[in-house]
Amino acid sequence: MVMAALLLVSFLASLLALAAVGLVVFRHYAPLLRRHNPGAAIPRGSFGCPLVGETLAFLRPHASTTTGAFLRGHVARYGAVFRSHLFGSPTVVSCDAGLNHFVLHNEDRLFQCSYPAPVRGILGESSLLVVTGDRHRRLRAVALAFAASASAGPRRRGYLAAVDRAARAAVASWHGGRLAFCREARQFAFGVIVEQVLGLSPEEPVAGKILEDYSTFMEGLVSLPVNIPGTPYARAVEARRKISVTLEGIMEEKRKGNGSFRKAAFLDVLLQNSDLSHDDKVTFVLDSLLAGYETTSVLLSLLVYFLGQSPKCQEQLKREHESIRSCKGAEEFLTAEDYKKMEYTQRVINETLRCGNIVKFVHRRALKDVRYKGYLIPAGWKVLPILSSVHLDPALYANPQEFDPCRWEGLNQTAGGKKFAPFGGGLRLCPGSELGKVEAAFFLHHLVLSYRWRLDGEDVPMAHPYVEFTRGLPIEISCHDPDPDPLARRARVYMKARWSSFDPSC
Repeated sequence: MVMAALLLVSFLASLLALAAVGLVVFRHYAPLLRRHNPGAAIPRGSFGCPLVGETLAFLRPHASTTTGAFLRGHVARYGAVFRSHLFGSPTVVSCDAGLNHFVLHNEDRLFQCSYPAPVRGILGESSLLVVTGDRHRRLRAVALAFAASASAGPRRRGYLAAVDRAARAAVASWHGGRLAFCREARQFAFGVIVEQVLGLSPEEPVAGKILEDYSTFMEGLVSLPVNIPGTPYARAVEARRKISVTLEGIMEEKRKGNGSFRKAAFLDVLLQNSDLSHDDKVTFVLDSLLAGYETTSVLLSLLVYFLGQSPKCQEQLKREHESIRSCKGAEEFLTAEDYKKMEYTQRVINETLRCGNIVKFVHRRALKDVRYKGYLIPAGWKVLPILSSVHLDPALYANPQEFDPCRWEGLNQTAGGKKFAPFGGGLRLCPGSELGKVEAAFFLHHLVLSYRWRLDGEDVPMAHPYVEFTRGLPIEISCHDPDPDPLARRARVYMKARWSSFDPSC
C-alpha cells in the first residue's frame, strides 16, 4: 500500500510538472501567435522544447555538401519557409531563394543583423559582422578601402605579386607523398593576410603568437557560451585580449618607425584614421583574419577536396593554366590580366562555393511586421536565410549534389544573386570576397602545374556550422615531372606549355 501510494504521488507530481511546463510554453508562445492570428500567415512549424527550442538539432554537425537532417525533415514537413525557436528566439527559417534575397537586400529597412550575444562577446562590439546602422556603414567603408587598395590602384601589382610569391613557396615546399592539406592551406592564407594587413612575415615570432591566440579564439567562437575559466569560450575571450595587447605593441612600433614591418601595410592606413578607436582597429584585424585566413583556407581545402575526386577537372584546369603560363616567363609573376583569363578556374571556384557552402546561414531580425508572398514575419522575430539550401535546391540546379564546373558556362558568375550567395548579399556582402577568389586562383595555378593529387581515405567537409575536415584532408600528391628541383620543374612546365599552346597574340 505504501509503495502504491508513493507511486501514485510520483505519478501525480510528474503530471503537475508536465502541466507546469506546458503552462510556461503556452504563456510564452501563445501571445506571439495570437497577436497575429486574424488573417495572418505565420509560417507553419514547431517551437520544439521549452527554452532550448530546436537549436541543438539545428546545429548538429552534418556534411556541408548536404542541408542536414534537421532542414531536410522540416522542409519536407512544413515547406521551404517554416517557424522554429532557435538561439533563444522565435525564428522564421528560410530555405527559399526569393525570401533569402528579399531579406538580405532589405538590411536596415525591414531587417537587421542580429547575431547572438555570445558571438558579439567574442568578436567584439566593433566587429563588422555584428555592428548595425551608421556604424556598420562607417566600418564597412574601411573594409572596402582595404579590398579596393589590393584590387586596384598602385598597391594592386604588389598585392598580386605577394600572393603569387606565397603560392609558389607553399607548392615548392612539397616533394610528393602524403600531406594534410588543411594545414598547408592555413599556412598559405595566414602568410598572405598578416603581410597585407600588418606588414609581418609569417616567420616572425610575433606572427606565430597571433596565430596561436587566433586559433584559440576560433575554437571558442563556436563553443557553448559558458564564460567560466578553463572553458573554450573563456579561453577565446582571453585570447582576444592577448591579440589586442599584441596589436597595441605592433601599432606602437609602427608609430615609432621601429621594427621590421613592411611599409604600406593596411595597418598604416588604420593608424592614420582618427575616427577609429583602438578596439575598432583590433576588431578590424580580427575580422580580416576571419575572412582572409579562415574563409580562404577553407575555400582552398574544398577546392582540393572536390578536384581530388575529379581527375578530368584537374586535367582541364591544368590545360588552362599551361596556356596562361605559356605567355609568361617561368618565374614571372601572375598579373590581373592573367586572372581574367582564368575562366574555367572561376567556374571551378563557383562550383566549389556552391557545393561546399562555407557560410551555411546568416542571422537577421525583423524590425517591423513583414509580409512576403503570403508569409508574415512578426516584428522582433529572428530570421535565418539558409544559403546552403538554395545552392543545393534541385529546382534551381540540375543534379545539385554533383560537382560540375561546366554548369557555370555562359551563366552570370557574380555572387550575391538569388540563386548564388556564398558570401551573403546586399549591404553585408563580404567586402573581401573577390580577394579570396584571387588567392585561390593563384594557388591553383601553381598547384595544378606542379602536381596531381587524390584523396587519401575518407574525409568529408563537415558543417559545425563552420566547415571543417575531421582528418585535416589527407591527400596523396605526385609531381608531373619527377625532377626534385622546383625551378627546373617549373621551367619544363613553362617550355612544354609554350610550344604546345602557342598563341601569337601573347
